[in-house]
Amino acid sequence: MTVTVVNHPLLQHKLTYVRSADTTTDNFRRLVREIAAMLAYEVTRDLPTEMITVTTPVATCESPVISGKKLCLVSILRAGNGMLDGMIDLLPGARVGHIGLYRDPETLEPVEYYFKVPEDIHDRLVIVVDPMLATGNSAIAALHRLKEVGVSSLKLVNLLGSPEGVRAVQAAHPDVPITLAAIDERLNEHGYIVPGLGDAGDRIFGTK
Repeated sequence: MTVTVVNHPLLQHKLTYVRSADTTTDNFRRLVREIAAMLAYEVTRDLPTEMITVTTPVATCESPVISGKKLCLVSILRAGNGMLDGMIDLLPGARVGHIGLYRDPETLEPVEYYFKVPEDIHDRLVIVVDPMLATGNSAIAALHRLKEVGVSSLKLVNLLGSPEGVRAVQAAHPDVPITLAAIDERLNEHGYIVPGLGDAGDRIFGTK
């Protein structure tokens, strides 16, 4: 499975301010949206294209358009929603699904409370989005759930990952490529990424 860390200077610049505890809620949201759009650009790099004929103001030419499977973005609630707008800015025709998972504070295992995806999701390339790949448990559960409903083409996009989380997803879903802005040092005893950026959901929605 491919793990891609997008080290573009502009993206890394924005990520630095996302990490900062001094960044306000409105700026945090804006930066996450902008980074998500840049990650969308990277994760769709290998989409197939086909040639069509177009007429410019000057001449007629053959030019590429995206072909093949339609796209679906699936957000792992709630923090994943902070990435959706940026992804949709770049992929306005994509359908959107949601998987509601919360992390049991004692076991750190995911518990599903919501699942709503397009009926034809099995015919689509599905890009799963969640800012943090910490223990990997939520991502593993979401990918497993999507495979249960027939999805065969999956990608995972995160802002930050831990080495432990990346390894866990690789072991559970070796067929799913991962695209991230950074892989940090480690997890702490509470399952948070270090140095990380704190709780992405709380910072996106201003709940702490």
